[in-house]
Amino acid sequence: MLFARRLTVAATAGSLIAGGFFVSLFSGEAHAQTAVGAQAAAGSQASACRDAIELTVMPSPLSPWKGAPLRVMAVTEKPMAGTFSLIAPDGSVAVKSAERHGGSPYAWFAEVAAPAAGTWHATLSLDQGPADCRTITNDITVSAKKPAGVPTTHDSFWKVRGSWNATTETLFAAWIEKLFDAPPDQDLSWKVWHEVLHDKSRNFLFNYLGRGEDDAKSGLKPDCADFVYFLRAYFAYKMGLPFGYSNCSRGVGGKPPKCYQWFDIEHPEQTRPPAPPEQQDIMAQTAPQAPGAAPASRTPAPAKPKPILGIFAAAQPAELPLPEVVTPPEPKPQPKRPSNFNEYLRAVGDVVHSGTTRVSGGDDNTDFYTVALTQQSLRPGTVYADPYGHVLMLVHRVPEVNGKPGVFLAVDAEPDGSITRKRFWRGNFLFAHDPALGSSGFKHFRPIVRDKAGGLRRLSNAEIAKNASYGDFSLDQAHMNPEDFYDRMDDVMSPEPLDPVKAMTDAIESLHEQVKTRVTSVENGRKYSEKKPGEIAMPNGPSIFQTSGPWEDYSTPARDFRLLIAIDVVRGFPDRVVRRASHFTMPNGQGAEAVKGQLQSVLASELASRKISYTRSDGSQWTLSLKDVLDRMQDFEMAYNPNDCAELRWGAVENSAEAATCKRRASPAQKAKMSSDYRNWFRERHWPTRA
Repeated sequence: MLFARRLTVAATAGSLIAGGFFVSLFSGEAHAQTAVGAQAAAGSQASACRDAIELTVMPSPLSPWKGAPLRVMAVTEKPMAGTFSLIAPDGSVAVKSAERHGGSPYAWFAEVAAPAAGTWHATLSLDQGPADCRTITNDITVSAKKPAGVPTTHDSFWKVRGSWNATTETLFAAWIEKLFDAPPDQDLSWKVWHEVLHDKSRNFLFNYLGRGEDDAKSGLKPDCADFVYFLRAYFAYKMGLPFGYSNCSRGVGGKPPKCYQWFDIEHPEQTRPPAPPEQQDIMAQTAPQAPGAAPASRTPAPAKPKPILGIFAAAQPAELPLPEVVTPPEPKPQPKRPSNFNEYLRAVGDVVHSGTTRVSGGDDNTDFYTVALTQQSLRPGTVYADPYGHVLMLVHRVPEVNGKPGVFLAVDAEPDGSITRKRFWRGNFLFAHDPALGSSGFKHFRPIVRDKAGGLRRLSNAEIAKNASYGDFSLDQAHMNPEDFYDRMDDVMSPEPLDPVKAMTDAIESLHEQVKTRVTSVENGRKYSEKKPGEIAMPNGPSIFQTSGPWEDYSTPARDFRLLIAIDVVRGFPDRVVRRASHFTMPNGQGAEAVKGQLQSVLASELASRKISYTRSDGSQWTLSLKDVLDRMQDFEMAYNPNDCAELRWGAVENSAEAATCKRRASPAQKAKMSSDYRNWFRERHWPTRA
């Protein structure tokens, strides 16, 4: 079902959020509809406009007043062009913008730093459409006094006052798109996530509740899974929407991840809950044992034999048991409810992980559901579950133009806390089918609703499929092999035939971007080793890809595994053009094989001309071309250890001028591990699964 249709249903049903100030506008002189709800204008004109225009207007903060900047967002599902204006109480135009953001949904933004008290007019003048619907105006009242903030109870900082539906999902998508907005070719990254939220030009919801809630730094450094939850939680907290998270296994013993507990915002958990049962089994089996100790087991041990009582034994009746000292169990402390949003996010971050996003697509007991691969479904806020333990979120779609491929842009968080925007392509969005890894691919957050008894619950897959505000549940991805998946994504991003040279150049640009991101990761490890020169402990087996502590923060096995796959993709692009010749426009009627030869020449030229620079151990810069990186592909099978100097991590040849400044090397024991079966994982592009 198209999301535009879903928005119409939600809007005509008057599903506006309590406590918010959303306006669905359907007529030339549309009337404001608040949460209390005013009736839309009747008559044929309103009906005609309802079919032509679907718009939601939202001011920020929640209760505008003259002491805070007034931000206004207008959002629609339709690709309309127009000019958005804020008109002051005295009739003057305070701000006007024809810049339309996004690409389903589409949004205009306007801001006044110091608004005068009185009635403001938010006006959208459309370039096309029915004459009676060209100008749409909504009134916004700005108070002269600071209004009271959203009320909270003594035991909760988060009051649920609204619901998830097509309108709130559209606003979430528009907020995400604006938060990470920049030209597609611009590198976009932040050291920590609060840098994004504190950028008032990006974060439309900055201090939205009027409590100064965003003034302090959080100090949180979410990893990739935490990050997508934190973004969803932030929006839900500001808008007074339901939120929850699950306690899930990571998938062990050939079993996919599975969720066992769910905590909604009205019943939060502050302390980390017990590990899921199957995870406890693995922990018990792999726990260090004392010399001579029996293997750990969850089966109760047999009772110990009674002690021998010597000469007094006969004095005791044989049938009477010996008295046992019974120690009453200590009462379990009740979990303390988080007192603020940052405390709550810490609790969430302690529980969720990448496995939480990979629960089987057919399972209802999960925080996500799978969607079809369409432009309508792949919206900002859509989560991507990588089969090998990574999570990303889509933030923008760049349409195909003049043979240049369309692009999906996404953001992710690394273990060191950094946030980076990157493009979708085969090199960093990995897709695979393996029962032990769970369900990978694109997913949406599962809607949370209030049931008839008043509690919160999640919609099942069947309910989502039938829900007028959603209707987008699909198991299509579960039936695709990797080639089918990437071919389908190519068709979604670029429905029209592509120029093969432009398409390959775009793939090379994606590889270049991936290598530049690795520069930052290796540099973070170099700086850490300067401050703390001791050896970083190296995990055993598959845990090198997923652990905790300094190894997780500063090693790059997962990044390098993806880099090797990305190199394969770029090297194999000319052959891909031959395989999918119908997806490309062959110049001058040439055959695919002739074009393949031209592409190989362009590939060599592009790889030689594109450069990166990294910092060596002595602080000096060393420059490599992408060709150098590809030539060192085998070296990247063992270049992930943060105990090695930066020179070795970039494949510098021993005793070369480049390696002359190297002052740090991994221990022989760690090198032996890396050169064993571990190296085959990288060489064969086979991600190991936990036993």
